[in-house]
This record gives sequence, C-alpha cells and structure tokens, in this order.
Amino acid sequence: MKREPVSGSSSPLDLLRERANSSVVPIKWEGHRLYLLDQRILPHKEIWLEYSSARGVAQAIRDMVVRGAPAIGITAAFGMVLAAFELSDSDRTTFIERWLGETEFMLQARPTAINLKWAIERLKEKIDRHPELETDGLAILLEKEALSIWSEDIQANLDIGSYGQALLPDVGKVLTHCNAGSLATGGYGTALGVIRAAVSRGKKIEVVANETRPWLQGARLTAWELIRDGIPVTLIVDGAAGFLMQRGEIGAVVVGADRIAGNGDVANKIGTYAIAELARANGIPFYVAAPVSTIDPEICSGDQIPIEERGAREVITLAGKEIAAHGVSVENPVFDITPHRLVSAIITDAGVLVPPYDSAIHACL
Repeated sequence: MKREPVSGSSSPLDLLRERANSSVVPIKWEGHRLYLLDQRILPHKEIWLEYSSARGVAQAIRDMVVRGAPAIGITAAFGMVLAAFELSDSDRTTFIERWLGETEFMLQARPTAINLKWAIERLKEKIDRHPELETDGLAILLEKEALSIWSEDIQANLDIGSYGQALLPDVGKVLTHCNAGSLATGGYGTALGVIRAAVSRGKKIEVVANETRPWLQGARLTAWELIRDGIPVTLIVDGAAGFLMQRGEIGAVVVGADRIAGNGDVANKIGTYAIAELARANGIPFYVAAPVSTIDPEICSGDQIPIEERGAREVITLAGKEIAAHGVSVENPVFDITPHRLVSAIITDAGVLVPPYDSAIHACL
C-alpha cells in the first residue's frame, strides 16, 4: 500500500528555522523512516542512521544514539509510529494488542527520562479517543501526533529560552553540565535555549561547559553546538567547577532535567547534585530548564525516581581504550537527584517556577 507523507510533516523543522535560525537537529522523519544523528561519534563525524522498526528505535535509545529526555520522547513517539505502519494491515484488535506490546518494550529503553513515557501515553490516548478509525487511519493519526509532539517541543524550548534569559546576567559566565541543547531536544534546547535566547537579546554570555564523564556530552556535544552558534565556550573537567565558583568566575548555573518530581526534586545527569551544592555554597543561582512534560506529578519526591545504571565499560574505557586498573569494581549511575531546596528556579514553557515548588508545579499543570 502506497502511503503519502502527512501534510505539514516538515513543520517542526520549518518552525525551528523560522523562529530560531538553527540548523542543528537530532531527528529527521522522511518517507516513513526515522533518521537519527548518531551522537555517540559527534563531533568528529556527522552520520545519520536510518530506522524502520520500533525495536530498532528502542535499541537506538538504549545505545545512546539519541539522548536527552525531550529528544528521547520524540524519538520514541516516531518509533511507535513505525510500529503502527508495520501493523496497519492487521485488524483493529490485533493492531492494538501488538502495538501495546511494542510500547512495553519501548518503555524499558531508558527508565529515568519521563518524556518517553509521556509521549507514549499521549499516543495511547489518541487511539482511545478514536474508536471509529481502522488501522490505516490509526497509523496516520499517530504520525500526525508524533509530528505535533516534535513541533510542540521546539515551541516549548523557545518559550523556555524567552522566560529564562531574563534570569541570566547581562555580562558573565554561565556554567552548564551535560548537554541540554538542540541535540537533547527537538531543536534549540532547554538549558542551551536559555543561553541562546540571552545572547540573541544582546547579553554578553560566555559558557563554561563541564566535560561530563563518562560520555563527555559537554566536551563533545555542548561545545560543538555552541561553537557552531558562535557563542564563547570554555571546557573544564567536572572537578574544576567548584574552584571556578570559589574564584567568583561563575555568575549562574543552568542545567536541563530528565524528570522533575512533584516537590521540585530534579533528576539530571550524574554530577548535577554536586554542582548544585557547590552553587549554594558559593551564593550562585542554580536554574533548571525543562518543559512541563518533564514534570512527573505522580512522583512525590526524587526518592521515587528510578535511576538508570549502566555498564562498567563506559567508566573504565575512554575512546575504546582501557584506562582503569584491571579488576577494579565500578558503579555507574547515569543520573542523580538534586533536592528542590538547592534549585533557585525551574524554567518551563509555562513560566518560571519558584519555591514552594509543590504549589507552583500544581498550578502550572
């Protein structure tokens, strides 16, 4: 069966080019195929990988081809669209049963990032609201919804940038950890979106990027994005952040988030909690930038957020070479929890949330 592209399928990229003048995107959707920019080998090579099945997309998420909570959510949505088209010759009952089975596999790809679950639940609700549609119609419906999720994420990033830029100094250095830029989202970025918006409004911002071991997202991805944009960026080892704060060189910290609990506790890349403590000790504001979709109101506190643990090889090797003593034990948690008491503000697409976070979060949902 020949399937024509959905009308307006280029709208997410059109929105990005129109509103943000940005060329960096981690995702492409063309001809009912998903293409992901392989972030494991940036910045040295720019290679796009093609995916035609939900299982392949889930493996790409697990293998870190794509990363960052919003980007994972968008990618998972398109993975489920691929599953829908693959099942569209089935009867409706078989379609739904098998499609729901694929969602369970997708949900296991990365357990901490709530956007993955949020995107899949949104697609499920779309199916539930259209009992009149046959399988072909359901597949097209889900494709449109995935494109909407992507477009809405870009708009959310632009709004986050607009709200958050006002919090940054007119002149100074801003520290960030990991990569919360275009590559971690549908485009533009959350934490880097705040920085991009500040620079676009004439603020003289320099970025200090933690290298972010063990995947070096700061060294490889954040630095690459900012250099492309012409924004000054200095790379430091993770352990140097406190020293620079102590010397008065950092004016603010802004990071992204993979999940935010109902009380404002934040799950983000491992090392974020230490930076937040250092910021508090040195009187530096610590901001979290994330869309409302990253908030999980069903979780009361960070203690309930599942923390992904990955294998030892990521820690004991660097660029494929072993760097650690043979036989050493390794613990490799991917995320940590920053208590809400250390967060100066949460910058969302619904506005800037300030303490008390439980009531502020309730009001914005």
